[in-house]
Amino acid sequence: MSVLYGRQMGVRDAVMAGIAQQLGHPSGLRGRLVGAALNRGNRRFVSAAVRALQPDEASAVADVGFGGAVGLKFLLDSVGPSGRVHGVEVSETMLSRAAGRYRRDIATGRLSLHSGSMTQLPFPDGALDGAITVNTIYFVAELDRAFRELARVINSRGRLVIGLADPDVMAKLPFTGHGFHLRPVPDVIDALRRTGLTVEHRQISEDANAPHLLIAQAVA
Repeated sequence: MSVLYGRQMGVRDAVMAGIAQQLGHPSGLRGRLVGAALNRGNRRFVSAAVRALQPDEASAVADVGFGGAVGLKFLLDSVGPSGRVHGVEVSETMLSRAAGRYRRDIATGRLSLHSGSMTQLPFPDGALDGAITVNTIYFVAELDRAFRELARVINSRGRLVIGLADPDVMAKLPFTGHGFHLRPVPDVIDALRRTGLTVEHRQISEDANAPHLLIAQAVA
C-alpha cells in the first residue's frame, strides 16, 4: 500500500466515522443539517410507523429517538387536540431544534420533550398508549434492556412500533462499519418477544429490501 493510498483511506475512514457519529448523536451545526436530512430521508418510513401504531385521539404517545422530529408532527396530527405527544432524544441539538419548531404545541401542553435514552425512559410504568422508534436500534448496544424499558412504559392496551432498515442494505453503506449494531431482523424480533409482547412483522412496501416494521403489543 502506498503512503498516499494509506492516507486517502485514513481520511475516508475519518469522514465515515464522523457521519456515523452524527447520525447516532447529532450535534452542532452539522447535527442540525443531519436533522433536516433525516426528515427528508425518513419521512415515508416514519409516516408508515405512525400508521402502524394506530393511535386513538386523546392518546398519550411517544417518539423515542425522534431525530429530525418529523415523527412528532405525524403523532400530533394523529392524536388530535386532546392527545399528548412525548419526544425523547439523547441529542441536545435535536431537542433544541424540536423545541423551536414545535414551540406552540409545547406551550399548549400537547407536546413534551425529554432528554433521555431508550434504556432509561422518563416515564412511569404503563404511562403510554403507544410509542414508535425508527432507525434507532443500530445505536443501542443493550437491545434487550432497551426493549424491556420500552415494554415497561406501554400500557396493557398499547402498541410499540420498531422501525429498522434492512440490515443487508445497511451493511453495504460505508459508514455503518463505524459503531453501528446491525442485527438480523429475526434476532430483533426474538429480543422483542422476550419482553412478553406479541410481534407482527411487516415491510413498508413489497420491495424485498424495504424497511421493516415490528409491531408489538401485550398478549390478548
